[in-house]
Amino acid sequence: MDGPDLRLAPFALGCWSASLTGLFTGLGVTVALGVAGALGAGLAFLRDRASYRPPPERAEESAAGRRWWGAWRRGGTGAAGGWRWIVAGAFVGVVCGAAATGARLAARDAPEVVALVDRHVSTTVTLTVRDDPRRAAVVVGRPATWVVAAELEQAGDLRADVRVLVLASGDGWAALLPGQRVRVPARFGPSRGGDLRAAVLSTERPPELLGEASWAQRAAGGLRAGLQRACAPLDAATGGLLPGLVVGDTSRLDPAVEQSFRDTGMTHLTAVSGSNVAIVTGAVLLLARRTRAGPRLTAVVCAVSVVGFVILARPSPSVLRAAVMGGIALLALASGRSRAALPALSAGAAVLLMADPELAADAGFALSVLATAGLLLLAPPMRDALRRRGVPGGVAEALAVPTAAQLACAPVVAGISGTLSLVAIPANLVVVPAIAPATVTGVAAALLSPVWPAGAEFAAWLGSWPAWWLVTVARSGAQVPAGVLPWPGGPAGALLLAALTVLLMIGFRRPAVRRLAAVVALAGVLGALPVRVLTGGWPPGGWLVVACDVGQGDATVLNAGHGAAVVVDAGPLPRDVDRCLRELDVDEVPLLLVSHFHVDHIGGLEGVLAGRRVGAVVTTPWPEPVAGRAAVARAAADHLVPVSDAPEAGGWTVGDVRLDVLPAPPERGTRSDPNNNSLMLMATVRGVRVLLTGDAETERQHALLDGGVDVSADVLKVAHHGSAFQEPSFLDAVSPRIALVSVGEGNDYGHPSGSVLARLTGRGARVQRTDVSGDLAVVLADGKLSVVLPTRPLE
Repeated sequence: MDGPDLRLAPFALGCWSASLTGLFTGLGVTVALGVAGALGAGLAFLRDRASYRPPPERAEESAAGRRWWGAWRRGGTGAAGGWRWIVAGAFVGVVCGAAATGARLAARDAPEVVALVDRHVSTTVTLTVRDDPRRAAVVVGRPATWVVAAELEQAGDLRADVRVLVLASGDGWAALLPGQRVRVPARFGPSRGGDLRAAVLSTERPPELLGEASWAQRAAGGLRAGLQRACAPLDAATGGLLPGLVVGDTSRLDPAVEQSFRDTGMTHLTAVSGSNVAIVTGAVLLLARRTRAGPRLTAVVCAVSVVGFVILARPSPSVLRAAVMGGIALLALASGRSRAALPALSAGAAVLLMADPELAADAGFALSVLATAGLLLLAPPMRDALRRRGVPGGVAEALAVPTAAQLACAPVVAGISGTLSLVAIPANLVVVPAIAPATVTGVAAALLSPVWPAGAEFAAWLGSWPAWWLVTVARSGAQVPAGVLPWPGGPAGALLLAALTVLLMIGFRRPAVRRLAAVVALAGVLGALPVRVLTGGWPPGGWLVVACDVGQGDATVLNAGHGAAVVVDAGPLPRDVDRCLRELDVDEVPLLLVSHFHVDHIGGLEGVLAGRRVGAVVTTPWPEPVAGRAAVARAAADHLVPVSDAPEAGGWTVGDVRLDVLPAPPERGTRSDPNNNSLMLMATVRGVRVLLTGDAETERQHALLDGGVDVSADVLKVAHHGSAFQEPSFLDAVSPRIALVSVGEGNDYGHPSGSVLARLTGRGARVQRTDVSGDLAVVLADGKLSVVLPTRPLE
């Protein structure tokens, strides 16, 4: 059997590496890289020309010469000239990638644009929307923010053609369509490195529309809205998942389902990829063959289906990329010519990179290319090996395809997430039969929605059944003990896993290596699983209180028993507190307390309220900041949860938790009245006293001591992220055995204060910080208190 045709692979990899290097290093290095690539390519070609010798006269030597010449032309590995040809192809790719990226970088780094960014100029800009506006995480206390990718056409009197990112908090942004032109006053700010965006624009004004979007974008908008309407009667899990499967619309996707998909390595299913295109076009191809359509008509119908799907899913760069990759995969499937498909993949990747160099740093692009390459390179030998061992052809194909795709994508996924999923391959394997039915029925629902809404709802209902199976597998896989293991993140972790994967695949050709790998894997799992489940798991058994790692903010969870918890504050962002509660298996919050109304304590309320049973919200009586109080009331009303002020004295009993309000008169005229009027609580959890201080500062701490309030506690949630505004005598009066500091890594406030930490440590407290250790769980076991981290216990 002939090996894979890799002639164009070095060229594509050269384009990729040059574009990636240019994005992260700038124009100067890119130009130097292009020059070096040109010199390297020229040298390789000259060496090939110099080393060529005419075939000798004798027949046997002539045959050898012809074989040498053929190897050179094919770029094979049988001759030194072939290797030089591969090197030359890579250098040519570097030249092309550097040229394309350099041209974009020159526009991005134009002095006129850089001056606008450096001076943070505010001016009226004209933009063309590039992709659907995305709503940023809902933060209670802040207006809704829309993230819009756009092309800058004009800024004041300056005409430009560069990419920007718009952070918009005004009305009217949600309904914008890709391709639509708008005008709006905005302020320039710097962008991050690694992309082609020249600036980040911020605005609080609604956009002024300059005409309509194209008919294709309007049609796509109508169909996508119709799909959402058809899915509205379904439950939250399947109804939010189906649009994600079909067109990548995850606006209604349940955060818990999204995390389960991430933990089981199935998150690629909710992004438009080449598999979506291949499924839809494959269904059209099957129907065309059943109707005995000729090859030309079949090709035309399939091409039309690809165009139609691109319109439905939006002709954005990611969708166009998916169309290219899906078309290549379908070409390999339909023609059976895998040797032609791999050069097509390389050529397609190179063309996309030269057209849009920013794709070089796009994880979705990498996953699409790797998944398609896995389908072409790894799946056939896996399928054939299974067939040789007696596995039926259809079963062998079903096993080989997801395994190959997962192996190819695993290094990138591990590098991004910093985890290694042991359940990814089996989870992706068992969901294979459900993907195509869910996708096809979802597309049918979208197409039927404008003309037959009832039929669209019926198609969505049919699609909900395979979607239910996907959700069930994801949830089950996410609950497997030790199913997700930590792994080095970033490029180093990705390269490490890629190297190990290649070595294992090479070594698996030898039976001895296969047996050794099986023994090591089995021993590792059997050895690590009991330790992880019984001692190192999360949440730890017997936990009383957890300080969630929510960055620069507070979120404290008190264990009320039986899956219920009392939550005090919610941090600045919904995703962080939601993650913490999910990992603690908290599905009911009978009481949610708000210490005060600053955003770093209320911004994440939506992460507590959404998807959980919340009994009541209790807040501090202090009314300021007014906007924060109104935001809390609005968020609770959206979820039909009653809100009330805490009493001046007294408290509540919730399961295993007793909470008492620490009485103190209102503080006025202090450095920060909202901080000093924080709701302060003494919680007793299974006999352990926990003092929760909000952001109370020296004035409030003095008032408690002057009032004779007993503030002694076993556990102290240190006030105001460990700021310097602490009364030393108050810390001495608390005299905690454990002090928890909820603080954000690298914050600009100088939190926590070294003197405060020294005071606590000097009085015998064990101080733990979320910025250093992540989530912190206080555990009571055999009458002894300890702090447990997600990875290891600390006595």
